Amino acid sequence: MSDDEITDDRATMERLTDRRRFLASAGTLAAVGIAGCTGNGGGNGNGNGNGGGNGNGGGNGDSDPGSDVGQIGSGRAGRDAPGGTPMAEMPDLEGELTVYSGRGEFLVGELVSYIGDLYDDFDLTVRYGGSTDLVNQIANEGAGTPADVFYSVNAGSLGALADAGHAASLSSDVTDLVRDEFHTESWIGTSGRARTVPYNTNALSEGDLPDDIMAYPDEFEGDLGWAPRYGSCQAFITAMRIIEGEEATREWLQGVLDAGIQEYPDEFAACQAIADGEIDAAFTNHYYIQRVLDGNPGAPIATSFTEGDAGAVFNVAGAAVVNATDQGTLAENFIRHLLSAEAQDYFARSTFEYPLIPGVEPVGDLPTIDELDVPDIDLAQLSDLEATVDLMRDVGAL
Repeated sequence: MSDDEITDDRATMERLTDRRRFLASAGTLAAVGIAGCTGNGGGNGNGNGNGGGNGNGGGNGDSDPGSDVGQIGSGRAGRDAPGGTPMAEMPDLEGELTVYSGRGEFLVGELVSYIGDLYDDFDLTVRYGGSTDLVNQIANEGAGTPADVFYSVNAGSLGALADAGHAASLSSDVTDLVRDEFHTESWIGTSGRARTVPYNTNALSEGDLPDDIMAYPDEFEGDLGWAPRYGSCQAFITAMRIIEGEEATREWLQGVLDAGIQEYPDEFAACQAIADGEIDAAFTNHYYIQRVLDGNPGAPIATSFTEGDAGAVFNVAGAAVVNATDQGTLAENFIRHLLSAEAQDYFARSTFEYPLIPGVEPVGDLPTIDELDVPDIDLAQLSDLEATVDLMRDVGAL
């Protein structure tokens, strides 16, 4: 699975505008004792999110008057203070904790640095890598693993950890923080991503795009793009296999190939190609459209959604407590912090993902989670990639 988007996260962040690079480098996070994490990761911090470990969970980042919600990274640009529970109202973190993170440091380094810097008696170590690789590492380390928390870019890797017997049961106090479809007894989603069909607004209107993913390309005459070697695209095809069956998926793949679909190295590049007029539409995660617009607000790109099918899958990044830990309570409380008002606001503003708690809205002209028409599918099944890769190779997509 493209090492779970780590390479793509790096490439995406390097393609952001000079303005965002400058803001990120100007961030003045206080030094934190996090092994393997420099705190200069994703987000567009301009010095407002400097953590300020005063031990009360609030930090000293910008916050709205009268609010105890701290802020991580740059200004909220007119956004209201987020709903949800602020870190100041969550249990203090105290002790030593090791997190294996399949989410790239470029995207979440600033967030975990902020959390680690809030508490004087909290020693946080973060080891970054691909989610699949880290699942295998935890399995190989067994009872001797130093990992207390596994933080994954997708539900498939979380399901793989649980299926291998290496995820502890979470308390209902934690799982009740998100909707039922975004957690199991063993893991919980922390932010989400919707599959979409971005399109060039100079060439098309939303009504020109089918609302059924299986109608492509028969009912669409424009030029399409995708990133078939990218993990989220392969998960999308896996969902199609699960929902539509292998033969229908084979026919769909052959159809888009016969129509001349353009291949890109990642989904940000596909969205940029739409904005540049190279292609008319593509199959991508929603946040790459927002990243293009963040660099160029006037770019001719917009987001469309299919309905109730594989093209509308909503996947989550999330976390699990590793069952070998002797720091179960601390591990759960760290995961709570990923679902705090500050963290959910950070995901919306800095990574352009969907927050999963009520009261925090996504950035951009997007429907709410409730308004999305997503298929009824077990997200953990999206880890079943072997048959998908075999099928894509067989038809010449890989």
